[in-house]
Amino acid sequence: MLATAQQVTTESTQQAVGYPSLFLLVFIGALVPVVPTGALVSSAAVVAFHQTNPLSLLFVFVTASLAAFLGDLALYWLGRRGMGSRNGSKWLAAIRARAPEERLARAQAKLADHGVMVLVLSRLVPAGRIPVMLACLLARTGMRRFARGDAPACLAWAATYQVIGILGGSLFKEPWQGVVAAVALTVVISAAPGVWRRLRVRGGASDGKGSGQQHA
Repeated sequence: MLATAQQVTTESTQQAVGYPSLFLLVFIGALVPVVPTGALVSSAAVVAFHQTNPLSLLFVFVTASLAAFLGDLALYWLGRRGMGSRNGSKWLAAIRARAPEERLARAQAKLADHGVMVLVLSRLVPAGRIPVMLACLLARTGMRRFARGDAPACLAWAATYQVIGILGGSLFKEPWQGVVAAVALTVVISAAPGVWRRLRVRGGASDGKGSGQQHA
């Protein structure tokens, strides 16, 4: 009984500190897209998986999705203010800097075809959120319409990375081992699109050189 009581006390302390910290970090990560928020959610899910409270995973899901949603709305609102300002804003400049022309063009085409529901896919694709957000800003999409598309996007995003954490937690007995596995998997997922694009560019360049040599 003493061991059980100590475990419950430890879990209560972790929850009192962990949920506010998770909310704050995910919210900041939505505003400043350099924080690995997916890895944070997966790690929190691993810890929650090993706790005795059956609602721990639900609390992680609600906290992460709400923080991501509010962070997206805050960044979009700041971007709209920058669009309406003569001198722009540092937030709008940061959004533009993270949306290369090629990705922005694709995001604009998808937005025209599917509307704001393209936000759901953009949240699940690494580095896909910002180009779609900028496309919405350039299309003068209103806050309410943006929010309607972003809400299911944040729910799907939180669920996806929580599943990764649950898988990591179920494979290992120790929580820290599951955290390492979940973080490694999220890093691989995040890096995969960039590696694939580089390989395609190199492959295209090699084909171009080969064609040039044949013509010569």
